[in-house]
Amino acid sequence: MLKRVSTDEIELGMFIHKLEGSWFSHPFWKSKFVLDDQETLAILRDSDVRGVIIDVSRGIDVGAVTVASPVAKARALPTPQLRVQPVPQRNGFARPPAALPIAREFGRAKRAAGDAMRVVSKAFIEVRLGKTIRPHDVEPVLDAIYASVQRNLYAFNGLLRCQTSNEKIYQHSLAVSALMIALARHMKFAAIDIRDAGMAGLLMDIGIGQLPVDIASVGGDLSQLRPDLRDQHVLLGYSFLKAAGDIPESVLRVILHHHERLDGSGYPQGLSGLAIDQLSRMAAICDAYDMLASSGESGPPVDPAEAIKILREQPEKFDAQILERLVETIGVYPIGAFVRLRSRRLAMVVDEDPADPALPTVRTFWSLDLGKRLKGETIALAQCYGEDAIEGIADLRGLDLPAAEKLRNSLLTSACNEVN
Repeated sequence: MLKRVSTDEIELGMFIHKLEGSWFSHPFWKSKFVLDDQETLAILRDSDVRGVIIDVSRGIDVGAVTVASPVAKARALPTPQLRVQPVPQRNGFARPPAALPIAREFGRAKRAAGDAMRVVSKAFIEVRLGKTIRPHDVEPVLDAIYASVQRNLYAFNGLLRCQTSNEKIYQHSLAVSALMIALARHMKFAAIDIRDAGMAGLLMDIGIGQLPVDIASVGGDLSQLRPDLRDQHVLLGYSFLKAAGDIPESVLRVILHHHERLDGSGYPQGLSGLAIDQLSRMAAICDAYDMLASSGESGPPVDPAEAIKILREQPEKFDAQILERLVETIGVYPIGAFVRLRSRRLAMVVDEDPADPALPTVRTFWSLDLGKRLKGETIALAQCYGEDAIEGIADLRGLDLPAAEKLRNSLLTSACNEVN
């Protein structure tokens, strides 16, 4: 049975079913958990949450604890069988899920991406209709992305890189959100700041829904719009979400500043250097990387490894230290990158080695010596003891191969099936 109680009535042993108010008013990633430690109780009471919904069938009821001693309260906890939800960690997140090999996580990531795509597309459509967007509307998307990143750092974004989609703007939002969560996690951000990073990546282009043009008419590719029209989405998104309320200031700044550049050449305010906050500098890199690797800012998409190279050649625009943290996060040759091996075979990166970003796992598909497609094999370069190595980015021009997106999807599927 559900019951509403005020925060000053909360006791250890209660099962928290829902936290009232904005999910940004409390430091917990999940809203359902057994309250079983004094520190979490103190944090909840000191938060801006005015009331909670408890489930008395899964935890104690109001008044069940009549002594003030924390020891006595702890003894009044429900039996272990009642603890069916993860207990929140001190950093505000539920206990991380068990890590999974990339081949197993791709299936989960694919389902999560499909569900997330529907939520994000709905959000963009509702903005176009003038409806308010609230944080809880997209909370399930962030939960799914964060959980996938926890299980396997590379799977979710690698999957998006190898999928074909006609909804480029929605896929871009998911990809940038996943990159921001992974990067913030790698940079040791606090849990609530990782959440802000993911939210910023997801909503930074929400103003596109208010542009006086149907983005579907250009296949979801912003680069096809007139620059003056395209650039309006920053101000429109910022104004819309600020008026809606509940969005943290750090997220609003990213929405406004993710197209600013260190040398002052960006828009809409022409900010430069440290006038651009750290989260916005992170967003600028993640946004530009995915735009280059997925749709191209002024042409066809480039190889993910080439996208990193292009950004590295612009230290006057992008924060070089943050860019290197991104490279450590996704690899020197990210999943989906086509590479040329010392054995004169071409291959695609299908997994990363966290211990060495320069030695990923690859799937071969072409012999330069034979001039033909190979059956292919999967090679963990970090474990082949120098028998083969990456010499550089592959050039696929002139080869009898499917389109890059279809080739990526085929190779990734083969690699996963081989493991399974």
